[in-house]
Amino acid sequence: MAKTEVILTHNVIGLGGESDHVKVAAGYARNYLFPQGLAIPLTAANKRRLEALRHRRAEREAHEFNTMSELAKSLSRMTLVLTAKTGEDGKMFGSITPGAIADELKHQFEIAIDKKKIHLEHPLRAIGEHEIELRLNPEVATTLKIRIDSATPLSKPVEAHVPETRAKATPARGRESATEKTSEPTADKAEARKERPPRKPKTEKRAE
Repeated sequence: MAKTEVILTHNVIGLGGESDHVKVAAGYARNYLFPQGLAIPLTAANKRRLEALRHRRAEREAHEFNTMSELAKSLSRMTLVLTAKTGEDGKMFGSITPGAIADELKHQFEIAIDKKKIHLEHPLRAIGEHEIELRLNPEVATTLKIRIDSATPLSKPVEAHVPETRAKATPARGRESATEKTSEPTADKAEARKERPPRKPKTEKRAE
């Protein structure tokens, strides 16, 4: 495939920045870079524009550095909250990826960050707090706090049923009162027997 040398007039991700000389496929330069105004052919006349391109690049990079530095300060004070489905044992189903973090930053804080700038040592698979690294710029990096909450409601513990004892105690009290009532007449009768005088023996009359 034929190659051609071009001078970049704008920053092209993965290729270079303003004033860089790069070799690209001739068709890519002809069909994309030149029509989009992202590059110019490497000629003696165009080389005279290099100083202006370098100056433009320096201004752009300084502006990006200041912007990313301010953003880094803001992000370091934020806590991004995400939710994930979990099982009864609290373990997550799946994991949190850089793409999900980028989406939530846009949704919660209206901050647009390329997911490629979000660096995870490994996918986040545990409920709780985490701290991740964001590489916003070749010269600017920061950290972001993330809290993952469970989207699955916790099951309530079943309360043990305590039987009522008052209902059982009431009949016992009734039996005690009934016993007291029946014992009182019995005692009165015993006292009446003691107070009654003994009967005199009958005498038989002799016949004359």
